[in-house]
Amino acid sequence: MSGLPQSAQSSAPARRRTLWLMGATLLTIAASLAVAMILIFRTVEAERSERAQVDRTIAILTELRTISQAAINAETGQRGYMLTLDRAYLEPFHIGRQQFGPAVTRLRNHLRPVATEEQRVLLDRIEREGGRKFADLDASVALVRDGRLMEAQRGLLTDEGQAAMVRLRDAVARLERIENDVLDIAIADADGAEDMLLPLLAAVSLLIVVAMVFGFLMIVRTAGAEAAAAHAAELEEARDRADLLARELNHRVKNLFAVILAIVRMSARDKPEAKPTVEAIAERIHALLNAHEVTQATGAKQVASLGALLDKTLAPYRSATARAALSGPEVTLTNQQITPLGLVLHELATNAVKYGCWAKGHALAVDWQVENGTLALTWREECPGLPAEPERQGFGSLMMTSAARQLRGTIERRFTPEGVEVDIAFPLAS
Repeated sequence: MSGLPQSAQSSAPARRRTLWLMGATLLTIAASLAVAMILIFRTVEAERSERAQVDRTIAILTELRTISQAAINAETGQRGYMLTLDRAYLEPFHIGRQQFGPAVTRLRNHLRPVATEEQRVLLDRIEREGGRKFADLDASVALVRDGRLMEAQRGLLTDEGQAAMVRLRDAVARLERIENDVLDIAIADADGAEDMLLPLLAAVSLLIVVAMVFGFLMIVRTAGAEAAAAHAAELEEARDRADLLARELNHRVKNLFAVILAIVRMSARDKPEAKPTVEAIAERIHALLNAHEVTQATGAKQVASLGALLDKTLAPYRSATARAALSGPEVTLTNQQITPLGLVLHELATNAVKYGCWAKGHALAVDWQVENGTLALTWREECPGLPAEPERQGFGSLMMTSAARQLRGTIERRFTPEGVEVDIAFPLAS
């Protein structure tokens, strides 16, 4: 070590600190994305469970209604036959008789995997009371058929069949209430998981942005310290090392983004129900990558052009039918401003494609100007007949609110009869 230049010896600890901070930054990003993936899987599983419960509940309620209708049809046919001696009334009686048994069997099959003790008791009661009811109906029909009408009427006055019918209806109603309660619980679980997902994803996204900015700041600070400590002959070498370190970090960050995008998309391969959520997350991760690439294109200064950021954001969507007019002076943005502004512009562009001007073949105009050190940008979409602004804030609105705080400015969106306008204002770095 004594043979090394003093500047090289003093810069070694700084390089070690830089490498340690790079590793810590990457680990932070990876941990944040792992948390996001866990939340996505949890939401998908909750929604899948809710759909399964909806299907099971519909099947169970259908069979319960078939059972009730079968008993009512049979009783109606029996009473009509007793009153008129018209054998045509026996048709609904026989239909109800034939429907009851298979409906009970199907109901038992639907409930078997998930039935509670109370549900099993009620199901046994339905089968037992239904058997009694149909036995009573069979006996009275047989008496009328044999010409013993008075005896059949006396049997009707005992109310045994009516009591069985009341107990059957009570068991069916209680089983319906239990199944509806189970469905309500499944829906509440799915809603709770979804309500938790959006704010936590916003927090994870913010953490990723903060970790990236912190990592870049550490690299710039270390490079500056090495340059200040080195002699004139060693200054170029120190800068080369800093540039190499920045390029290596840039390469690793881009690789990490590629791996993250692959993992996110692979997660939806066998789960079609999760595809909309996964695609939305993938698009926002891609927006972060675009913002990162714009800043890296300018080298170690960590600044970029506003026009370049707009061109890169809108390039995938512009076409002969998706027109965009950009107008404004040359504006240089810092890395801290590029990342949140890039996310906002990406959100506006995707909204224009899905719901706004480009979805209807209209034009987009973006113009900006600088006054007293403050950038004022107006995003104007020509889209007559656009629905009014929704009352509930989605993830995009939450993300733009967070970006406005990071930019130390304001983001205001207005819905007009001509379309939608978004005003973005924040101070530029001096």
